[in-house]
Amino acid sequence: MTERLYFFSDALDATATVTACTPLEDGTFSVRLDQTLFHPQGGGQPSDTGTVGGVRLLRAINDGDTVRHITDGGLSPGPVSLEVDAAARRLHTRLHSAGHALAAAAIPFGWKTCKSHHWPGEARLVLESPDAAPVPDAGALTTAVNALIAAGHQRCQSLTPEGRTVGFGLLPATLCGGTHVRDLAEIGPLHLTRLKQKQGHLTVFYDLTP
Repeated sequence: MTERLYFFSDALDATATVTACTPLEDGTFSVRLDQTLFHPQGGGQPSDTGTVGGVRLLRAINDGDTVRHITDGGLSPGPVSLEVDAAARRLHTRLHSAGHALAAAAIPFGWKTCKSHHWPGEARLVLESPDAAPVPDAGALTTAVNALIAAGHQRCQSLTPEGRTVGFGLLPATLCGGTHVRDLAEIGPLHLTRLKQKQGHLTVFYDLTP
C-alpha cells in the first residue's frame, strides 16, 4: 500500500522509501514507494512528473491501493527524495478545481456532471439533465462559474469510508482523488470554448487564463 501524501499535502518535495524496483521491457523501471507526493493518472487528471531519487519520473500509475512510479533509471531500496514538477502540477490542479467549480455552477441551470476530463487543451465536462432543462446560455454559465471562482471559496477535504471528499466552501463536496487549489480564486478566469449537445448530454469545453 502506498500512502498518498498528495491527498492532504500541497508539498512539492519530500522523502520516501523505495520498497521495490523492477526493470521493464522498454528500458524503464517500475518503482514502488512507501509514500508518494505524485498524483497518478486517473479521475480525469494527468499524472504528475518530476524526479525520484534524482531519476526522472515519467508517469505514475494506479495499481489497486499502490502507486507505481515509472522512471527512466533504476533505484536501490532505501530512502530517496521526491520532487514534483511544479508548473505541471499547478496547471493540472487549477484545471481540476475549475472543473469542480463549473460543475457547481451548472447545477442551478438544471444540469449535473456525469463525466469529466481535466487535461490541458482538452478540459471538458459532460453534463446531463434529469428534467430536460434547456441548454444554458454560454455567457450566463461563464458569469456564474467565474463568480464562484472570484469568491475564493476555501478548499474542504475529509476522509470518509467511501474515500476522500473535496469541496469548496458551501459548494457540494464530491469523492475525488485529484489535487486542488487552496481556494477557488487561485484558478483565475475560466473561459467556455465550446458547448456541444448530443443524445441528451451537454459537453462543455473550457480553458483557463495562463
